[in-house]
Order: sequence, then structure tokens, then C-alpha cells
Amino acid sequence: MDNSSSGAFYFHLTLFEDQGDLKYLFFSLCLLLFVAIVSANVAVILSVCAERSLHQPMFIFVCCLSVNALYGSAAFFPRFLTDLVSDTHLISRPACFTQMYVIYTYASYELTILSVMAYDRFVAICSPLHYHSRMTPKAVSCLVAFAWFYPAFTIGLCLYLSIQLPLCGNDLPRVFCTNWPVVQLSCVDTTLNNIAGLFVTGTTVFLPLLFVLYTYLRILLVCRKSTSEFRGKALQTCLPHMVTFVNYSIALFCEVSLSRYDSEKINPIIVVLLSLEFLLIPPLMNPLVYGLNLPQIRGVLLRAKGIQNVFLWLCRMKDH
Repeated sequence: MDNSSSGAFYFHLTLFEDQGDLKYLFFSLCLLLFVAIVSANVAVILSVCAERSLHQPMFIFVCCLSVNALYGSAAFFPRFLTDLVSDTHLISRPACFTQMYVIYTYASYELTILSVMAYDRFVAICSPLHYHSRMTPKAVSCLVAFAWFYPAFTIGLCLYLSIQLPLCGNDLPRVFCTNWPVVQLSCVDTTLNNIAGLFVTGTTVFLPLLFVLYTYLRILLVCRKSTSEFRGKALQTCLPHMVTFVNYSIALFCEVSLSRYDSEKINPIIVVLLSLEFLLIPPLMNPLVYGLNLPQIRGVLLRAKGIQNVFLWLCRMKDH
């Protein structure tokens, strides 16, 4: 479709197929998942904000993960749910690039926040006597600011280059907007876009991954020389982060690999599952992992549940 046609202003998401009445089942399941993600992450955020004892760097970073999960889910689910029950799957060019920006920054924020959390655990375990002098409120604010602003700038620059491209088509073989399929629709040379994409991927994906691996290697070396009691406490605080890190690394690896591979050669169902994994699994798993494994957050959630049960019991007594 040439630039003079309506295809210049809309993209067609081609992986949505007519599922008949099954689309309402898929819609209901995805809506339930969206509600679960929002509820679980809001519970963690409220627990950290309401409990003064949780106003510590580790829990502030956990809260940032939950805020990021809500941010990414808000960009993906409303549009995806609409497309599931819609007969047409066209998305305007501004809406497509906006969705792309939010989803990509969500993915990068997750990694930069996990990197900051790894540094926090590294200082707490490897230099416990210097922890409070290093992880001051000012230092925590700077780390959080860096985790948010660096991906926002680099991804914005990369997508700006893509926005400038003249396109010779409008079909995107995805269920949401991604950058590389759009670049492949270009009518001109895209070497600069390719270089920018590789740079952004390297600095916002692989560098944080290498940093997290380095910090945990150092932590393991320290734990080897320590007592079993110290190792147990270190494992208790690091296990949720390690589970989150491994889970997200696998999910993101699937998406990065898929973006550089010709998806038309893969079964569409596999493409959909691989592309959605990093948007569906981590936002739900993270609050469950931290809520169940960190006794401080689990205690606040259990107390809140207890208060809610008491309130419901009093309401029933009043009705009687």
C-alpha cells in the first residue's frame, strides 16, 4: 500500500484471526488476567506506601517494579482486549508509536530496576557496614531516577528515527506494535535505524543483564566464605530477585529473538505466545513472588486481609 493511501496513517495487525465465539472466551480470560495483575500490584504498592517499616531501599525498588507493571499493562491490555473482540485490527500511526514507546520503556524499566535491586543486595551482603552510608535517600532517589530516565531517552531517540521513515506498507505481523517490523516496511535504507536499535538493545537489555550476573557472582563468592546462617539470610532476601530476574530474562529473550527473526516462517500461535510472555507473566509473577517470599510484605498483606475480614464480620453482625 503506498504512502498516498490510508495505509500511511494506519497499521494492520495481521496476527489477529477470526476465532468465532472463542474470542469471547479469550477476552474473558485476558480480562481476568488484567484484573489480577492490577489487583496484585496495587496491593504491593499500597503495602509499601502504608507501612512505615517498609520505607527502605529494597521495598521501594519492589514498589517501582509494581508501578512499572501497571504502566506496561495499561499500554497493552486495553487495546489488546478491544482487538480480541473486534472485526478490524487497524491502529493509527500515532497510537502505534505511542504503544510501542510505552511497551519498550516498560521492558527496559524492568531491567534497570532489577539492576538497581541487584546493586542494593550486593551492597547489603558484600559491604553491610557501609550499607546505610551508601544507600541513603538521596542515593536511592538518584538510582530510581536513572532507572526511569535513561531508557526513556534512548528508546525515544530510537523511535524518533523510525517515525521519520517513509513506509511502503502497513501490515505488521504482530498483536501489538513493535519497532523492527515497522522499520522493515520502509522504502529507504534503514542502516541508521538498525545501528540505533542494536545500540539501544545493548545498553538497555544486555548491559543490565551482565551487571546483574556480575553482582550475583560476587554475592555467591561472599556467601561461600560465610556461615550457614549468613547464607540462609542472604538467600532469603535474594531468592525473590533471582526468580524475578530469571523469569524476566527468559521472557525478554524470546521477544528480542523474535523481533529479529522472520516471524512468517514460524507458527502464528508460537509467535503470539513468545511475544506476549514478557507482557503477561512478569507483571503477575513479581507481586506474587515478593508478596509470598518477603516476610515483611507478606505480613502487611496478611494484616490487611485480617482487617478486611473483621470489617466484613462487623457488617454482617450489624445486618442481623
